[in-house]
Amino acid sequence: MAHVADSTALETVLQVLTQEGFEGLAEAIRILINEAMKVERSAVLQAQPYERTGQRRGYANGFKAKTVATRLGSLTLEVPQVRGDVQFYPSALERGVRSERALKLAVAEMYVQGVSTRKVTAVMEELCGLEVSSTQVSRAAALLDQELEAWRKRPLGEISYLILDARYEKVRQGGSVVSCAVLIAVGIDPSGHRSVLDVSVSLSEAEVHWRTFLAGLQERGLHGVQLIVSDDHAGLAAARQARFPAVPWQRCQFHLQQNAGHYVPKVSLRPQVAADLAAIFDAPDRATADQLLQATVKKYAQTAPKLAAWIEHNVPQGLTVFAFPAAHRRRLRTTNLLERLNKEIKRRTRVATLFPNEASLLRLVSAVLMEISEDWETGKLYLTMELVGAS
Repeated sequence: MAHVADSTALETVLQVLTQEGFEGLAEAIRILINEAMKVERSAVLQAQPYERTGQRRGYANGFKAKTVATRLGSLTLEVPQVRGDVQFYPSALERGVRSERALKLAVAEMYVQGVSTRKVTAVMEELCGLEVSSTQVSRAAALLDQELEAWRKRPLGEISYLILDARYEKVRQGGSVVSCAVLIAVGIDPSGHRSVLDVSVSLSEAEVHWRTFLAGLQERGLHGVQLIVSDDHAGLAAARQARFPAVPWQRCQFHLQQNAGHYVPKVSLRPQVAADLAAIFDAPDRATADQLLQATVKKYAQTAPKLAAWIEHNVPQGLTVFAFPAAHRRRLRTTNLLERLNKEIKRRTRVATLFPNEASLLRLVSAVLMEISEDWETGKLYLTMELVGAS
């Protein structure tokens, strides 16, 4: 009986395609899916329609209409029903349910990547043949924003080392394209694990932004900070002194090396200056570093006085780390910990190129950092914190 049904269905499909060509493709697919669902029902019941057999597990119970969205448009299918002690739902429609979930996740993911509502709609219509309204996309974004907001406001605890950094992305503002500051805070807790504590987006890196950012960390319970590591960002110094006045500051040695290059009078002199600074930073202890610093300042006092003055004033800010365990210094003397974060952020912002507003940028960066932070928190230790207190 099944062979007759299959043959009839195929003949009908061929007739439709012969008469209507591609215009009849949707109807042909509808017929084939209906037939596939009937065959599957027979397999589950272990009996063909009207067949008498001791292996039968239940009985057919007609059909129920169901309209589904597909790449060929809406198809009204006849879903086979059963009765008796057996559960059945067509695999084809189960896959449809999963596809619908995947579609919603894809929309959210595209928002994470900074794609505009209009582009999302166009892409979904091209790939899936489905219309996605702005309302649907906005709803997906709102749900994602709630999750990210909860993560950014989660309670914090004791953090031994606090690392701060800022980067810039392009945002459309009032008809112009401007650079938007993205502030990032990473912490290392007493167990030695890393985590991203917070991220904030603002049109400036002024003191008020940094002050609000740091205050937010404290309001969420951040305490116990023994060292702050950062570059000499504009506005950060005053904000740091206002919110963490007693916490030592380590200026990023990598950026100090870069900054020094601006004061070297001759290009040919740069390799030697870089080597002299590296020797200071790689010294075994603070006393040796100070001796090398004084010798370097004296070395360039006549040939490059501006460089010597700059080194004397700025380089000591990069030597604070000598007061901490030797095993921690290499990872605390720069902000390189945030390099992976910046690379991951850039990999995604490069797709968006230009964000329509600050909220769109914050959504993307938050999603990226949240995923990385979860990996860090459940991964291996970054530092062995039993060394804290040892010289």
